[in-house]
Order: sequence, then structure tokens, then C-alpha cells
Amino acid sequence: MKALILSGGKGTRLRPLTYTGAKQLVPVANKPILWYGIESIVAAGITDIGIIISPETGGNIREKTGDGSQFGAKITYILQYEPLGLAHAVKVAQSFLGDSPFVMYLGDNLVESKLDLFLDKFNSKHLDALTLLCEVDNPTAFGVAKVDQQGKVLQLIEKPKNPPSNLALVGVYLFSPAIHDAIAKIQPSARGELEITDAIQYLIDQQKNVESFQLSGWWLDTGKKDDLLAANQIILDSCLDLTIEGAIDAPSKIGGRVHIGVGSNIINSTIRGPVMIGENCHIENCFIGPYSSIANDTTLIDADIEHSVILKGAKVINIEQRIVDSLIGERAQLKPAPQRPKALRFMIGDDSTIEL
Repeated sequence: MKALILSGGKGTRLRPLTYTGAKQLVPVANKPILWYGIESIVAAGITDIGIIISPETGGNIREKTGDGSQFGAKITYILQYEPLGLAHAVKVAQSFLGDSPFVMYLGDNLVESKLDLFLDKFNSKHLDALTLLCEVDNPTAFGVAKVDQQGKVLQLIEKPKNPPSNLALVGVYLFSPAIHDAIAKIQPSARGELEITDAIQYLIDQQKNVESFQLSGWWLDTGKKDDLLAANQIILDSCLDLTIEGAIDAPSKIGGRVHIGVGSNIINSTIRGPVMIGENCHIENCFIGPYSSIANDTTLIDADIEHSVILKGAKVINIEQRIVDSLIGERAQLKPAPQRPKALRFMIGDDSTIEL
């Protein structure tokens, strides 16, 4: 069994951050989104992993993720020159995949459930495709599956106006080598892409064994700012323990589950968890409220922050208004200017400077 993680695309929904980096490397709880998928795959016993990358951000992903040894895996990078659809990514990766069955995992997804039960069903029933599904409130925004009472997939529809169900395709699939023939038979969709839903539908039409597995836990597509902040909140809620590795002075107050990394200094500040603070940060005269993640090498002075993600090397200095629901890019700088409003909301790209 191999794995194929899709980490290409242009990340238009997270611009301006993704003008300078891959959306799959934006951190949730100070860890790149992509790495959660890699860890989940390795935990399921799959260590031969191909990662689809784009020309724009592939170098950044290679540099930060490496050869896979830090995860106990072997990673092969596969270049997709144009984002021409999920099925096209599989086609590009065919030489890597060979005749092996494989799990396909969208690199900007976060899934609570472990993959073991998913794999067990695929292997025990000798399926040609197994799709992971999740109930959603707005099925018109997703690829949707129509299934029978036994979970057999009858039809897949991409963003239907009249959905046959509320079961959305999560972005995790298992395939036998039969998917390659299906992809060779389909044509590009109206948007010019080879759709994986069309390839799976071809398998269904050919009476292949295509079933579904319904997700019991949460699933998050982190392609937008608010989704990423929601993912950060869920991960902090479910995974964070109290860990103090940095220095805290006597006037500072720490409450709840807070992680403070090595080399970080907390001076005259209040931190109310769950909060994740990375390494070598300087936090002085601040209030850091719940569901905030602050990456390495960040400087916060006279700042009030809550429910926000601050990326590596950012500086927020002398901002009197509370910053909430914000995503602030690497090395971005926020500093004061005259006449400021009462509340501030941001999505700020890397290397930005904003005067308030």
C-alpha cells in the first residue's frame, strides 16, 4: 500500500499568505497542515508516500518537509505543472504508484478519525474504491455521494444544485490500480479538469466494487481563514497539554492548558489557554487569550490577542485594540499609528508591515 498526498494548487482562498508559500504549510497549532496528514498515514502503517507539488510552492514544501525521515517515511515528490484536477494528479503519479493500491489524501484536510478502520474495510472487502464521507449542512458546496443502506456508492455528483444526500466527499480515498484505467477513459469536465468523481463514477458504471465509509469525528477543509482558525481551535482543544519550557517572570499569570516553547520569555503577561507558543518568542505586557497559536521567533509587546494564528517571526508591537479572529503571516509587522478603531480583524501575508 502506498499513499499519495495532493499538495499542489495555488491556494487562492488563502491569499495573500499563499502568494509566498504553500497553503498546506500554513500551521495549525504551530504544525503545518500537511504534516498532520503525513503523520496519520504513517500511523496507519503506510510509509511509501508520494507528494504532488506545484512549480510555485514545491520547493518550499520540499525544504520544510524533507525526505520523510522525520516521520518514519520515504517521501517522493511529484511535480504537477498545472492544477488540472485530482484525477490528473493521480495520472501524473502513475509511475510512482505502479500496480499498488493507494490512499489519496488532500493535503489541506484535517480528519479526526484514524485511517485504520478505513484501510481494514478496503482490504477485507477487496474494493476498487472506498470514499470517506461526512455529513455536512451545505452539501451544495461539495462533491456529494448517493449511497444505499449498505454503504455502496450509487452516484457521485460535484456541487449539486439538488443534492441526493448530505454526505460530502471528505478528500480521503482508497483505490485499487483499477482507478488508472478509469482515469484514462474520462474526459475533462466543463472547468477543464480531470475530476476524481468522474473516475469513481466510471468504476461504478463498470460494476466495480465502490463503497463508502462514513466519518464519525470532525473533518475540516482548511482552505479559508475561518476554517483554519476553526481547525486551530479544535486541535488545541483535543491535543494540547500544559508544557512550560520557556521562562516566565513572577508578575505573569498562566491559566489553563498552555504550551511555551524552549527559549521563549514571558514578561508581565497573562496567558489564558488553550494557547500554543513556540520557541524563542518574546511576549511582554500582553494578554494572550484562548485558541491562539504563536509560532517560533515571534515578538509581541503591549498586545491583546485572542482566537488567532500568528506565524513565524511576526511582530505585533504597541497595538492597544484587541486582535481577534486573525491570521498574521511570517515576518509581518503590526505597529501603531494615530486614530485606531475599537476592534481589529486581519488576514496578513508574509513580510507585510501594517501601521494602525
